[in-house]
Amino acid sequence: MEIKDKGTIFFSFRKQYPHFVYEKYTIIKAKKSIHLSFEFKLSDEIVFKPEIKISIRNFFHVEDLSDSDLNNFAFHVGMIELISYWKATCSPQIIVRPNKLNEDQIKWWKKVYFFGLGEFFYLNNIKVDQENFVDIVSNSDFELKPVLIPLKNSIIVPIGGGKDSIISLEMLKNKKQIYPFLLNPIKSSLNTVKKAGFSKDELITASRLIDPKLLELNKKGYLNGHTPFSALLAFVSVFIAALSGVKNIALSNESSANEATIINTKINHQYSKSIDFEADFRKYVSKYISKDINYFSFLRPLSELQIANLFSGFPKYFPVFRSCNVGSQKGIWCGQCPKCLFTFIIFSPFISQNELVNIFGKNLFDDKNLLTIFNQLIGIDKEKPFECVGTTEEVNAALVLTINKQAVEELPFLLNYYKNSPQYKNYKNIEIEKVLNNFDENNYLGNGFSNVLTENLGQWK
Repeated sequence: MEIKDKGTIFFSFRKQYPHFVYEKYTIIKAKKSIHLSFEFKLSDEIVFKPEIKISIRNFFHVEDLSDSDLNNFAFHVGMIELISYWKATCSPQIIVRPNKLNEDQIKWWKKVYFFGLGEFFYLNNIKVDQENFVDIVSNSDFELKPVLIPLKNSIIVPIGGGKDSIISLEMLKNKKQIYPFLLNPIKSSLNTVKKAGFSKDELITASRLIDPKLLELNKKGYLNGHTPFSALLAFVSVFIAALSGVKNIALSNESSANEATIINTKINHQYSKSIDFEADFRKYVSKYISKDINYFSFLRPLSELQIANLFSGFPKYFPVFRSCNVGSQKGIWCGQCPKCLFTFIIFSPFISQNELVNIFGKNLFDDKNLLTIFNQLIGIDKEKPFECVGTTEEVNAALVLTINKQAVEELPFLLNYYKNSPQYKNYKNIEIEKVLNNFDENNYLGNGFSNVLTENLGQWK
C-alpha cells in the first residue's frame, strides 16, 4: 500500500486500523541470556514481533526471581515498547491482553505516551489532547503483584557514550560497586567503559531488535517520528536491576532536560529525561513493580554547561566519547547536526579551540552552513532543535564566555555573527558564576548521592 495523501493520513489510518493489540509477551531463559519477545497486532492485519535480549552475567541472581516476578518486568517492557509500533497508525484504541491494568495505571500510561510523543504529534501536525488521543482497554483478569527481592546497595549506570554518563562513572566508581549498562552497545560506549577501567566481565549488555515490518511501513509512508527511548531504557534498566540484584539505577540526565523544545509549550524532545517523567516513573515502579529499586538521575542538579566544565578535566575521554546521533554507529562526529554544534559550543569556554578541532575534525564556528541551527540554539528561532541539547540560557552563557576568552581580533564566522546579534547584548552581562554554581534542588539523589556529587564539584571546579 503506497501512501500519498499526507494531509489526511492520521485520520485515514485511525479509521483503517481502529485497534492496536498488545497480544502477548514471551520469556525464554537460556544459560547465557534472557530473551523477551512481544506480539503486537494492528487490527489483526499486521503482526509485529520485536525482541529484547539480555546477556546473563555471572553476578546475576536470576534464581531469586519467580516466574511471576519475571512476568511483571517483561509485561512492562512490552507496554513501553508498543508505542514505537502504535505510532505507525495511531489507532484510537489500544487493547492490552496479557495482564490487567487498573484506572490509575491506564492514566499513567496515557500521560507517558502523550508527552513522550509530543514531538511526534507536533512534527506530524497531529492535533490531539491527552484525554482523547487514545483509549486504553485492559481486558485481562490476571493482576500482577509487585516484586519483593533482596538487592545490594550497588549501582547500575546506563552508558550511551557521551560526556554525561562519563561524569557519573568517574564520580561514582570509587564510592560503590558500579555495573555499566549498555543497551545496543556502540563503539563509543564500549570505548568509554574500557577507558574508565571496567573489564568486559563487569558490563551488562542488552540488545533491542526492531521488527523489520515497522521499517517497511515507514518506507511506505506510515506515520513515523520520535518516541521516548529513555522511557524504554528506564523499564529495561529496572529489569536489569532485578536480574543483577542491584538497588540503584543512576541515570545521567541533567536539569537542562526539563526545558521545553518549543517555547511556551510542554513539547519536549527530552520528556523521558525530564524530572517530570522521573518523578512519575519512580512512583509507578514503587507501586506496581518493586518498591526496592531506586531509579534516579545522578546529574539532575547540574546543567549541561556545568557538566561540560567538569568533563573538560578528563582529556583521556576526548578521543572516545561521542554525542552525535548521526555518526553514532560509525563512531564519528558528523559536524553538521545540532548535537555536534551544541557540544562544540558548550565545550568552547573550557577546552581550547585547537583541542576542539582535534575532537571534531574542524572548527564548527567557521561553518556558515550551521547558521540556521545556531539561531535555534541561541533562541532567535522559537524552536530549539529536536535533539538532546541544553537550555537557551546556557548556550548563550557558553558563547559569552568563549568570546570573552578569545585573544584574537578576528572571530570565527559564528562567533562574529553572535557578537553582533541581539542575543549577545541580552546575555553579555550574564552572571556566569551563578550559572556555573547552580545546584537544582529538585532531584531524587538523597543525602548519600548528593554528598558525592557536591564533594566532587568542589574538587573539580
